[in-house]
Amino acid sequence: MSKRPRHPKAEVEKSVQYAEQLGWRVEMSSGHAWAHLLCPRATREGCIVGVWSTPKNSGNHARQIRNRVDACDHRKEEGEEP
Repeated sequence: MSKRPRHPKAEVEKSVQYAEQLGWRVEMSSGHAWAHLLCPRATREGCIVGVWSTPKNSGNHARQIRNRVDACDHRKEEGEEP
């Protein structure tokens, strides 16, 4: 796994690490999005979650990231449980 920069908000960084542990990839971005999380399914049908660089409420944004990662249907297809 390549080294990536840490997110400036600790709560958001923990959610990104959570996604990585479940096989999601981090694709760095520029502009309003700090990065995009890509689910383990590496096709056009795979899930994408935007990670904002300066969320209005970092706790809510971190929770939204975890909820979207947990809701990914492609994990269920791979035989994993949420």
